[in-house]
Amino acid sequence: MNMPANIASKVASKIQYFKNPKNRELSKTELDELAKELDAIKQEVLDDLGEQDAKYIRKIYSAVRYTGISGRALLFAGWFPPAWVLGTGLLGVSKILENMELGHNVMHGQYDWMNDPKFKGQTFEWDIVGTADNWRQTHNYKHHTYTNIKGMDDDIGYGLLRLFPEQRWKPGYLLQPIYSVPFCLLFQWGVAIQNLEIGKVWMGRKTKQELKEEWKPLQKKIGKQLFKDYVFFPLIAGPAALPVFLGNLAANGIRNVWTFSVIFCGHFTKDVEVFPKTVLQDESRGHWYMRQIRGSSNLTGSELFHIMTGHLSHQIEHHLYPDIPARRYRKMAPKVEAVCKKYGLNYNNASLVKQYGQVIGRIFKYALPFNK
Repeated sequence: MNMPANIASKVASKIQYFKNPKNRELSKTELDELAKELDAIKQEVLDDLGEQDAKYIRKIYSAVRYTGISGRALLFAGWFPPAWVLGTGLLGVSKILENMELGHNVMHGQYDWMNDPKFKGQTFEWDIVGTADNWRQTHNYKHHTYTNIKGMDDDIGYGLLRLFPEQRWKPGYLLQPIYSVPFCLLFQWGVAIQNLEIGKVWMGRKTKQELKEEWKPLQKKIGKQLFKDYVFFPLIAGPAALPVFLGNLAANGIRNVWTFSVIFCGHFTKDVEVFPKTVLQDESRGHWYMRQIRGSSNLTGSELFHIMTGHLSHQIEHHLYPDIPARRYRKMAPKVEAVCKKYGLNYNNASLVKQYGQVIGRIFKYALPFNK
């Protein structure tokens, strides 16, 4: 994708981009070699895909079903506090697994090779108020193609937060330490409306009729989700309607906080970089790979922790290989890290506590106009 020189120079002159000194700038030859080595890591996995991967995702599918059924059953006895706590926890686990290890990864086409309709990326619909079609557009296409490119990747702050000095400051950002809290608690709703790009209507770049047409499928999905969690299940619970209602509300909140935390820790930590549109000029595969590495961060943890994050704890590997079954990232990671070390690229990897602390730091720091 090329950009006219006059536009490229204008973009570069308006914005000062800070490069992380932990990363070495690579020559064209080095970038080509980087691409070959990272391609080889991918091909090694592709050559080995098979029944073990299929068994794994089927087990995840079953785990989502049985934790969900168990959680909802316990909530029917929700007037008994231990049953409510355990039921809410199991339902929260089910929703996290469904969104992250099942839905997100299946929608990337990671299991299309199985030819199983349940795991087909283009038709999978998930348990969240946002539609899968919108997610495939905003995330699978825009975010993974234009990762961390300002003005092209809508995931940079989700249009609500200033998390990098390259983002133009506005007075409303002063309140982001406050409104980031409800954004975290209601994260699925932020994801749901992201593709509507409501701001374009205010700026005259989208008509109200266009917004109305885009709203229709989302409205249908929202209605279905609200009915399921807050009308149908409380209604059939009879005397336990209130505990079931509150359990569903809490389970959705647990899922929202967890997904917000994992996603933000993979994209907005201290050493993560954003890029100007000029990087797209004659961008090679090696340069694209380098952009993914410099725009991502990983989380350390146990095998269970990685599963509960949908293996987005390996955000670097996910950005490099979004269509590879995520369960493979753990074994790919040491090889990717070795390649990064060889070429002088920072392999950003730390605990959830450390990375989350850096995210909170960015939210407070870049709320202020003088932090540029």
